[in-house]
Amino acid sequence: MLIGYARVSSLDQNLDLQIDALDKAGCDHLFTDTSSGASYDRPGLQNALSHLRSGDTLVVWRLDRLGRNLKHLIDTVDDLNCRDIGFRSLTESIDTTTSAGKLVFAIFGALAEFERGIIRERTLAGLAAARARGRKGGRRLKYSDKKIAAAMQLAAGSDDPITEVCESLGISRATYYRRQKSLHSSAAKD
Repeated sequence: MLIGYARVSSLDQNLDLQIDALDKAGCDHLFTDTSSGASYDRPGLQNALSHLRSGDTLVVWRLDRLGRNLKHLIDTVDDLNCRDIGFRSLTESIDTTTSAGKLVFAIFGALAEFERGIIRERTLAGLAAARARGRKGGRRLKYSDKKIAAAMQLAAGSDDPITEVCESLGISRATYYRRQKSLHSSAAKD
């Protein structure tokens, strides 16, 4: 059974072109959405995916009608493949029920993985360059070294438990101990 899925991004767009193409392709059922491709809330797509059974084929007019991005598209088609469901894109002439279609989609998958690897490498290189210039990543410290040092002095000269010292300064025990450890390790390096 051929199950068609059509999507437009806004209410002022029209589904007629896609629906006509899906009807011409012989789709038995059609599901539609009017929402951005980036939206996670696409009830028409969810209905189409839940309607599909082993041996069925999901048909779209173009690849960009199905996936939010290349990774989402590949993940969706991989999920279909695991469920023994085919996928066809009419405009790009991709049909994963054929050997050639499977090859094309495998190439897409390899390109997506390559792209993720390149992004990761660039990110790591950028972080290394920032560290070389003396910058640290992550969130800025909420409490200064002076405040933690004051808490340490207060705790050392007081019978109050650490919890009360931390409460009086407005910091958590975890923050106190973590920053105390970093102050001791940086003082040991100097």
